[in-house]
Amino acid sequence: MSKKLILVLNCGSSSLKFSILDPISKKIYIFGIVECLFLKKTKLKLNIFSKLYIKFLDDYTNHNDALDFVLNFLKEKYLKYFKRIHGIGHRVVHGGINITQSVVINDKIILEIEKSSVFAPLHNPANLIGIKLSYKFFPNLRKKNVAVFDTSFYSSLPKIAYLYAIPYKFYKKYKIKRYGAHGISHNYVMKQSSYILKKKKSSLNIISCHLGNGSSVTAIKNGKSIDTSMGLTPLEGLVMGTRSGDLDPAIIFFMHKKIGISLDKIEEILTKKSGFLGISEKSSDCRFLEKNFNKNKKEKLAIEIFCYRLAKYISSYSILMDNRLDAIIFTGGIGENSQLIRKIVISKLSLLGFYLDNNLNNTIKTTNNYFINKKNSRSILVIPTNEELFIALETYKLIKLIK
Repeated sequence: MSKKLILVLNCGSSSLKFSILDPISKKIYIFGIVECLFLKKTKLKLNIFSKLYIKFLDDYTNHNDALDFVLNFLKEKYLKYFKRIHGIGHRVVHGGINITQSVVINDKIILEIEKSSVFAPLHNPANLIGIKLSYKFFPNLRKKNVAVFDTSFYSSLPKIAYLYAIPYKFYKKYKIKRYGAHGISHNYVMKQSSYILKKKKSSLNIISCHLGNGSSVTAIKNGKSIDTSMGLTPLEGLVMGTRSGDLDPAIIFFMHKKIGISLDKIEEILTKKSGFLGISEKSSDCRFLEKNFNKNKKEKLAIEIFCYRLAKYISSYSILMDNRLDAIIFTGGIGENSQLIRKIVISKLSLLGFYLDNNLNNTIKTTNNYFINKKNSRSILVIPTNEELFIALETYKLIKLIK
């Protein structure tokens, strides 16, 4: 056990996760989440030694105010753990073309993160807020902040997967390519599935589905990512909480030229007003849509479109596996908790040999099991992601090198 703890900050598009843990024993002392940022009744859930603390913050709370509240709260109430923090790990979505691994943060790295914000407009600015407030609350640890990038996991993508069919000069000069996102989560569950399935990572073929307010699918062959649904930015791919996912680019031209909507407004519509929110016209929260699945046609339609798109991605990625697909993995807030979405998606995949055990699917949260498939099926696993642990281990590894 170490006296030195790691603070991990994971600023998502609509949430803020944080934890204080021991990187040696992997013991978590404090962890929590601020949910529903920018919505009514922003909620803080804090777990300290199995004691749950819940507080509703102001409506439409942003990342800066939420994190400022959390750090002040921890400093006031749990100073003894606060003082033991030795390093701070930050989840950063996009590292651009130049950063392909975890790094100690300095002014140059901050500049790269800022430059890459154009590729992750809902995430990188929030990640920078986490870094800024860490400097404020822990000035003595300024040189012990580490950025762990989602895009790093996709450095193994082949050209046929990351290039777009536009003039090649746009890749050469402007680095327009598929970068991916959620790499930290996909990397973590890949390692966990290797252990669960008793297969070496180097021979593991899986399709990993990280499903939350932001969702993505990654094809992993022989332990390396070979394709993923998110692209130049996290806007491409699946339907998400407020993001459109895949669409015909001509829709943008039509909205701009024929309807007269400005490009800035179109960007806002596609990133903040589409997806679940756009289709249902009520909420971006999947839990709300599920509650009303059998009551409201639009809520039902939003979920059905999401599941339809997800099943299409899983099916298309199956052809990349050279006749051996070991498992489908469900993770993330929706992937881990939504029995309904797992059921609908798997019902579309019988041609690939996937069959759901409804009893296992309905009880997975109350057992120590990971499998939700029938005996005659290929493996279907629900694996809770732990991006925070992955980030903490990366942070500890790097700050050990700092004197």
